Amino acid sequence: MAENIEVYLADFMRDRKCIEELRMRVFVREQGVPENLEMDEREVYCQHFLACCDGVAIGTARLDLELKGKMGRLAVIKPYRRRGVGRQLVERIHQSARESGLSEIWCHAQLSAQNFYSVLGYEAEGNIFEEAGIEHVTMRYTLVK
Repeated sequence: MAENIEVYLADFMRDRKCIEELRMRVFVREQGVPENLEMDEREVYCQHFLACCDGVAIGTARLDLELKGKMGRLAVIKPYRRRGVGRQLVERIHQSARESGLSEIWCHAQLSAQNFYSVLGYEAEGNIFEEAGIEHVTMRYTLVK
């Protein structure tokens, strides 16, 4: 588990530049997602979360309440992966979803991240599909009140 990690609900208008930089670094530069696909029209409707270590942003994710609890854009910069940051982001999203009255969360998980979500209790459903040039699977998690 990473130390000195704080995960909080971000203010998208204030924190947009930081959120965008994290996602560009992980998805566009590392994974080759086309830059024009990374930020989308759903941004302003989502709750955004930031993970910081000693005040430096190291990860982000979002929750779209209007899309029945779609979690997405989970990104943690390389030096902090496999240190519990992603888990902390997901747990904070679960908390926010419960507070918003949702009974489940779902996401389009990259196949390379399927095990990460499975360990957290998510279950895969449906067929594998391509999104932004990367294979994904829909995964769902039932929130316990």
